[in-house]
Amino acid sequence: MNPPRALAPAVRSDVSDRPGRLAVGIVGAGRAGAAFAAALDRVGHHVVAATTSSRSFPLLEALGDLPRLPAPDVASMADLVILTVPDDTLPDLVRGLAVTGSLRPGQIVVHAAGRYGLEVLAPATEVGALPIALHPAMTFSGTEADLARLSDATIAVTAPPEFDVVGAALALELGGEPVFVPDELRTRWHAALTHGANHLVTLVGQSADLLASVGVQRPDRVLGPLLFAALDNVLRQGDAALTGPVSRGDAATVAAHLRDLDADPARPAYLVLAAATVDRAVASGRLSRPAADAVRGVLEGS
Repeated sequence: MNPPRALAPAVRSDVSDRPGRLAVGIVGAGRAGAAFAAALDRVGHHVVAATTSSRSFPLLEALGDLPRLPAPDVASMADLVILTVPDDTLPDLVRGLAVTGSLRPGQIVVHAAGRYGLEVLAPATEVGALPIALHPAMTFSGTEADLARLSDATIAVTAPPEFDVVGAALALELGGEPVFVPDELRTRWHAALTHGANHLVTLVGQSADLLASVGVQRPDRVLGPLLFAALDNVLRQGDAALTGPVSRGDAATVAAHLRDLDADPARPAYLVLAAATVDRAVASGRLSRPAADAVRGVLEGS
């Protein structure tokens, strides 16, 4: 399997003077759909319709009186169909649009689900549409802040080889930096982002709960400087940024932590992450094997 490959910087260009503006339809007008619509409108594409949403997002409202229509109608009006729906509903949606004749040859159909690659768009491909999967490595709010975040985001592009350039161009027009991710590695890409971002929220939340349990009224003030420094260090230095009792081999401290956390919801996560930290500390040469064995003994004994 080939690893993801970054787009050569020379491909980036000023999109404002490029021809070929497209009629864009947004199926799934939530946070991500609103951001896609606003970003594409900003570079001159024409957002012609969107599906209805249970909430209203400022980025969509800023586009004016945008028609809100059923998904088949939105798709049939568009040259570029953006599917920003929950992962679990995407396969049925694509099949439904193909069966109802809402998709046509030459149309570009894009989904934004990190989990899926091109296979989920097979019904669209069978009717002659051009399939592309785009997944920005960011979270969406549906507000103006998303456009700034997109400009700093990496966007995974998966497309048939002959259409790589189209996928890259769309990623650039959204404001992001494209990286080509092979179809068979899309789930691994998504797992990496989920593990890093979503589980980080859980980890920080558990740390905040522990601080609150010892009487700290503003856990965010305690954790903010510590976590920002830790994140900056690991992104710059990798495993050389490891600190704390596990990476030092302080088995007695780890044992004390586990005794204190005996009935706390954070304990299982502490155990799993401590064991993973031992492995990384040994592999990076920061922890000797005897010290690692001592810490592992505490973890396994608990």
